[in-house]
Order: sequence, then C-alpha cells, then structure tokens
Amino acid sequence: MTTPGNAALRAARQALGYRSQAALAEAVNDAARAIGLRVSVNARTVRRWESADPPWPHTEHAAALEALFKRPVTELGFTPPWEEDSGPSTRTAKHFSTENRLGQRIIGASTTPLPTSVATDFMNITVSLRHLYWLIPATRLHRSVADHAQLGIELLGQVPEPAKPVLARAVAESSLLAGRLEFFDLQQPELSQPSMVVALQAAHEADDALLGAATLAHMAFAPAFSGDSNRAEEARDRMRAARAFARRGNASPEMVAWLDAVEAEVETRFGDTRRALSLIQHAEDSYREYDPDTNPSPAWMDWFSPTRLAGFKGNTLLVAGRGREARETLEQVLVELPEDAVKQRAVYLADVAAAAVLENNPEQACSYLEDAMDHLGRTWYATAMDRIKAVRQTLRKWDSLPAVRNLDDRLYNWHTTVNSLVG
Repeated sequence: MTTPGNAALRAARQALGYRSQAALAEAVNDAARAIGLRVSVNARTVRRWESADPPWPHTEHAAALEALFKRPVTELGFTPPWEEDSGPSTRTAKHFSTENRLGQRIIGASTTPLPTSVATDFMNITVSLRHLYWLIPATRLHRSVADHAQLGIELLGQVPEPAKPVLARAVAESSLLAGRLEFFDLQQPELSQPSMVVALQAAHEADDALLGAATLAHMAFAPAFSGDSNRAEEARDRMRAARAFARRGNASPEMVAWLDAVEAEVETRFGDTRRALSLIQHAEDSYREYDPDTNPSPAWMDWFSPTRLAGFKGNTLLVAGRGREARETLEQVLVELPEDAVKQRAVYLADVAAAAVLENNPEQACSYLEDAMDHLGRTWYATAMDRIKAVRQTLRKWDSLPAVRNLDDRLYNWHTTVNSLVG
C-alpha cells in the first residue's frame, strides 16, 4: 500500500537520518542560520510539506531546504505555483533588468544554465560581505560589494526559477550594502541612490517586502541629509512607502522601531524635534514588545539595537538644545556600545562633544573629539568626520584655548586631511 503524502520529501528526510518531522524542522532552521537566514520552521510546517498537497515553501524555507538536501525543492515533491497555471508562465519569461553605474543595460547576457546551488553559494558570499562591513575599511570593501551585486544581476537569467528569489534577495542585500557604503562611509550620494534603486528592483524580483522597506527607508536619508527644506516631503514619502512595505512583510517590532528611528532622524534634520522625540518614544515602546523568537528581524538587519536607538535619541535631544539630557544619554550609549562598533562610536563621541559645547565645556568637547579621531584612525567613516568638523565650528569662540589648538593639530594633520579629501 502506498503511503499518502509527499513521499519524495519523506524519503529524503529519512535518507539523511531524520526520524521525525520535528528533527527535520530543527535541521532546516540550522541550515537557514548557516546561510544567513532566520526562519522558524516547526513540526507542523514539516507536516504540511509532507502532506498529499504540499504548499510551495516560503522563499527562505526553500533556500534552507535546498542547502540541507543539496538539491532543488522541485525534487523534494514541491510544485512551483507558476507551473500550475495554464499556458506559458509569465514568470519564467521574465528577466531581471536594471542599469549599472555606467548606464549600461544588463539583462542576464549569458543563457548558459547554472545549477540551483549557485544561488546558495552567492548568498553565502553576501553574508560574509555583510559581516566584513564592520571590520574592513570602506574604501577597500566597496569595490568587492559592488562587483558582487553586479555579478548577481548577471547570473539571474541563468539560474533555475526556484533559485531566482534567493539570488535576487542576495543581490538586493548586496546593493543595499553598496549604497550604505557609498552614502555613509564614502559620502558619494550620487552613487548611493542608483545602488538603492537596484536593491529595490532586486527586492521586487525576490518578492521580499522587508528588504524593500529597508531600502526605501535608506533612500529617505539622501533628501534628509541634503540640507534642502524643499526635499522634506520627498523624505517623508519614502518613509510612508517603507512603512507600507514593512506592514506587508509583517515586520518585527524591532524593524518597526528602526523605521521610527529613521523617521525621527528625518524629522530632526528638518527641524521638527518634537515629532522626532515622539517617534523615538514609539520606537522604545516597540522594542519592549519585541520577542525575537516569535517574530525575528531579518538577519541582514544588523545595524540596529536598543543602544543604537538611544544614539538616535541623543542626537535628537542635542538638536533640540537639551544638552544635559543629550550628554547623559550619549554617555550611556558609549558605555553599552560593543567594542567592535568603531564607526558608530566615533559618531556618538562627536555628538557627546556637541552636547559638551552646549554646556559651555570646550575642554571636555575637545577630549571627546580627540577620542573620536582615534577611532577614525582605525576605521575611516566620513559621516563621523562630518560630525567632528561641525562641532569644531561651534568652538570658534574658544580658539585660543590650548585644548582647541591641540584639537586642530590632530584635525589637520596629514593623515586626517588626506582622508577627508579622498576618503
């Protein structure tokens, strides 16, 4: 008698030695973590997969299954939904296309078929580059990240359809990382926006609403940092779009808190600190509801934490003229910030120096700024240098103080000056 259900998956599970559906669920979760994904598969999910009419797995689940079994999910008893439609598949005929930074049109020029494993291998490299962001200077890392994203675009036309969402997601993450490097680390906004557009297109190809939300929120920084009040609505529109995508993707409370923090930064830049502080309060409330086991954030969202939220708050308090509160908040941030967060530490040191200026304590401000430059000597970060120079401008009435003169000696030495001009 034939056992009903998805015999292919059941046989593959048993062949790997997983005697129960719960054991397979745990193995799938482990495989997902190994390739940089966060999923929460349980025995009930596996039971549905092994049923007589198994649903097509979510994209992350499919990637984890393929990584575990080393074969396409179509060989595990799953039928792609687009193959169930009558007539030619419009999805199969679709090719991802975009423009690279030189304005050339790219439509997966090669048609040589590649195995499904290419998508997983490409994602593994994407995860490694994500980790290297915190360790490698931006000027050395950027080319690798941008070239990696470009390669992914070219490969999209060559991998099987089941692998395309995984590959497109990796392209989206890589392009987003390239855009972050270009905007925050290298201060090349003219490059960052095209990178963000590629990231958004790739997120669409992957049907990943959360990557879309993250990209749109990052795209709000450009008008917010422009200093042009006429671009306020542009930034706010990007945030509205980001929130719509986040709702569509069932964003975690942590991601909602990050969107609140980004919008607070936008409103701070445009002078509405009351609105910004209200958003930060909402973010703090969201974090209190956050349970990573119930609704985890995506693995790629490694740039946010309660400590970094407090950093946003400190900057807003600073702009609002509340120097003492800003200093106390930022000093606590510096205590709690991980040692390897060198880039952010330099930013927060510059901000707490600005708070010291508000409290008429130029010596303390100079001390904080010199600490910030020590960190920039380890890892250059253009955004932090901008903050340092902005604080230096507020110290002009104390130009004759030895502490300020010593600061200038550091600020305008060969190393710092050259990095400021070419970094």
